[in-house]
Amino acid sequence: MDDNDGVDGSLPPVVESRQLEDDLDSLRMLFTWLTGITIIVAAGIGYIVIKNWVQDSMVSGAPAELLANQAAFNQLIQLDEVDGLTGQGVTMCIVDSGIDMSHEALKNVNLAGWKDFIGNEAEAYDDQGHGTMMAGIIVAGDGMKSVAPNVELYVAKALAKNGSGSDTGVADAIDWCVGKGADIISLSLGGAPGIIPSAFEGSSSSSAARDAIDAGILVVAAAGNDGDDSSDDNVDSPGGEEDVICVGAVDKHGNLWAKSSKGDNNGNIWPVLLPRNDPDKKPELVAPGMDIPVILPDNRYGYASGTSASTAFVSGALALLLEDRPDLQHDGSAGGGATVENIKQWMMDSVHPKSGQTDHDDHYGYGMLQILALLDAANS
Repeated sequence: MDDNDGVDGSLPPVVESRQLEDDLDSLRMLFTWLTGITIIVAAGIGYIVIKNWVQDSMVSGAPAELLANQAAFNQLIQLDEVDGLTGQGVTMCIVDSGIDMSHEALKNVNLAGWKDFIGNEAEAYDDQGHGTMMAGIIVAGDGMKSVAPNVELYVAKALAKNGSGSDTGVADAIDWCVGKGADIISLSLGGAPGIIPSAFEGSSSSSAARDAIDAGILVVAAAGNDGDDSSDDNVDSPGGEEDVICVGAVDKHGNLWAKSSKGDNNGNIWPVLLPRNDPDKKPELVAPGMDIPVILPDNRYGYASGTSASTAFVSGALALLLEDRPDLQHDGSAGGGATVENIKQWMMDSVHPKSGQTDHDDHYGYGMLQILALLDAANS
């Protein structure tokens, strides 16, 4: 199997430039400060590497190099030690840029529901690529070892072709997920929280996330990709909400990805932010998020970096937990809003801290995701 590291000029426009990402960051900050309206951005845009693998025409499935790298990440978070759990019986809802169901790695995935909050299209699609990548981490097959391939999958498109969307659009998508009976809502996206309340904004993604959590639904969101920016002072919204599980990123050695955003856990007078307490300090944990093997629209494969990917890993891990403990699902005998806090405590107790870490770290959280240890903590 040969490969070519060059980017094929005929590829669909799934790779956004760094300049576009900077422009989107500037735009969302301007709107946030002046109007309180939050611009939501996919938390992985701009960090995508496409490898144009050349395969024999009779060969299908992910390239060997991709599978080898995926195996290393799965070992890092103990996924390779989990037997018999695939997310069966758990409802997962992804809010993102959509999903390309024509990809060979998704051919056995049952898409239970779809809603387009951008173009109102009846059939699932992904004109950006980000949502397909995130879905693939959770459910891809055809040789790929995804985290929870048998979840009941719902996808809400709330991000447009340029990777951005409105806070109200994401809020509406979260509400839709709740209405579909989601156990987990995966948000590989985020934006700077509003400072001045806006009469034009309506419902916000943060308040929608809180409502979902009150109903016993686990909400997982990206910390953001601003860790290398001197102005980075807090994780993105809605990841900063108290009971939202906020995820930072590490490489395949468990080292922090330099762009993973930090949490402000000490509080501020302005903008108003109360100090955070355990187990709600941000981010709560880290997971693989650098050079992650992903699927791409148009039946392609590649690598992506960002806390988006980390979010998908944690969402998938939680699906395994809820399959193992169905009583913890939002409508289970032990489900409900209080269960979310218990699960967060188990996560805090089961993660692997970095060398020398004894307490929460504003970048590394309580530690790195360890799926088998999480299952053990929930059953002890």
